[in-house]
Amino acid sequence: MSRLVLDAGAFIALDRNDQSMWARLTIAQRSLRTLVTHAGIVGQVWRRPARQARLALALKGVDVRPLSIELAQAAGLLLAAARRDDVHVAALALLCEPDDLVLTSDIDDLATLLAERRVAGVRMLRVEEDAQGHP
Repeated sequence: MSRLVLDAGAFIALDRNDQSMWARLTIAQRSLRTLVTHAGIVGQVWRRPARQARLALALKGVDVRPLSIELAQAAGLLLAAARRDDVHVAALALLCEPDDLVLTSDIDDLATLLAERRVAGVRMLRVEEDAQGHP
């Protein structure tokens, strides 16, 4: 079964109580789809724990992988090869497997990194941004 991979934009949408994002998460959990991200993504969104109850709830059902030295080094090499600069997106791209669905606000960079990795079959769904450019 394919996994659901979440980037920072997906978590920000959950934290903002975006109902379509919560519906996607609920459907994924009911279908027993594994939810995956890495700790660097959590670091991008974890700002005010006392006000982020929705985010904390969402994270309970997610397999949060460590941003280990090995993953960070591999992400750096991928960034160099793809001429990109976002280590968190690169690390997320390294976690992706064929048939995964990625919820992301950064389709262009992720697509470039996945192409560099030559990983086929990863589907991406854009997380819409608000009028100020935030997911």
